[in-house]
Amino acid sequence: MHGGLYCRAPAKQPEIFAARIVAVTDSPSRPPRKGPPRPADVLARIAPNASPHEMRDPFDIGETLTALADTGEALTIYPANLPEPRLARIASVDPEEPHFVLDVVGDEPIAPGRATFVAALGGNAKLQFDLESDWATLPGQPNMVPAVFPESCLVLNRRAAQRCDTPLNGSYAATFSLLNKQYELPLCDYSTGGVGLRATPDQAFGLHVGKKLKGVRLQLGPALVIVADLEVRLLRPFRSFLLGDQVQIGCSFEQIEMQMHQQLQSLVSTGRERQPA
Repeated sequence: MHGGLYCRAPAKQPEIFAARIVAVTDSPSRPPRKGPPRPADVLARIAPNASPHEMRDPFDIGETLTALADTGEALTIYPANLPEPRLARIASVDPEEPHFVLDVVGDEPIAPGRATFVAALGGNAKLQFDLESDWATLPGQPNMVPAVFPESCLVLNRRAAQRCDTPLNGSYAATFSLLNKQYELPLCDYSTGGVGLRATPDQAFGLHVGKKLKGVRLQLGPALVIVADLEVRLLRPFRSFLLGDQVQIGCSFEQIEMQMHQQLQSLVSTGRERQPA
């Protein structure tokens, strides 16, 4: 498999993607990774009656797997026809090809065949994907198992705080700078835990799950402006009848001053009282 997952993307994007996808040991500036997974880290599969969205873009998948590798987040593996799950971490993501390497806990190999992988994304979301392989290990490295990107992933988002939708004709926007470009994106909703933004696919390019946005100016109606650092937790494409193709960008607060957070809490309380049950 040589770059097959990249065929849907514009020709210039693999170089950009490759520059961002690296082995987790390449950069000393990253925060410390989590330790080896423990039994308490086992996650259940996404429930059949849940409503996850599907992630199919290989670049989004690569960015998400890289974020998991950077943090050392545990992956729960459910091999087909076996009752007990296994645990692993992503050791590295290939800089040029849609491949990654698993660091599997324990001495037993993964049973050949189909397996389901589940991981937490930032605490309020869950990632799930299926892969089929013989799960052969790397020579001389019995815990290292190479794998290819899944063709699609399920992402289930759980809100930690009740949201308030923004009025259609109100002054609600997020302004920030990214890659020497100024953005002003409309807010879809807000809560004490974060905000939801809306963008066109072109505007959303360069954003990925785990991306940090520093010093974002949030206009929350005519009378309140707060400044906060955000972290992207969700990218969900959708189509609007009036606006065409859009991307929902769910962000959590990474850093916000206490006074501004109190003002936001007051606004959220007022907004909940005004919204219909």
